[in-house]
Amino acid sequence: MKLVGISGALSGEKTSLAVNDVLVAAQLQDSTIQTELIDLREYEIEFSVGAPLADYNDDTWEVVTKILSADFLVFGTPIYQASISGALKNLLDHFPENAFKYKVTGIVATGWSNKHFLVPEYQLKPVLSYFKGLIPTGNVYIHNDSFNEDSDEIIDRSVSERIQKLAEEMIYLQRGINNR
Repeated sequence: MKLVGISGALSGEKTSLAVNDVLVAAQLQDSTIQTELIDLREYEIEFSVGAPLADYNDDTWEVVTKILSADFLVFGTPIYQASISGALKNLLDHFPENAFKYKVTGIVATGWSNKHFLVPEYQLKPVLSYFKGLIPTGNVYIHNDSFNEDSDEIIDRSVSERIQKLAEEMIYLQRGINNR
């Protein structure tokens, strides 16, 4: 199985590190799982205008293809103005309606306010559901205070435990889908 993580932040390290922590947790639970991190800071994803995928640049084509070929996914987003990042939303606009059918699609979000912990639930979850993704119950919201100021490493033990549980649930659900 291949797990692809997508960091939907164009600045900072926290979201990318959090998504990578899920990938690492998955590999620790099952060393046969292949992982890949797609950090949107490293790509020039074109603005979606509704054209066929072939009309977009190589970076857009490459990222969309990698995501479509994954067995399951974890999406990470910072919360900006009580919403998911525009970069992540733009990326999602490139996918067809059934893009995530039979795929588990986990969510990790980072933000400055505890008041935003439901943003992934009310904004990203419906979009992933539209694409027919299966969303785990154990998605993770991480307040910026949970990171070390200097290294951006997660220092909150409860957050690390929730990330472990998310990886475990994602693997369990994806195996169930694959074995049906």
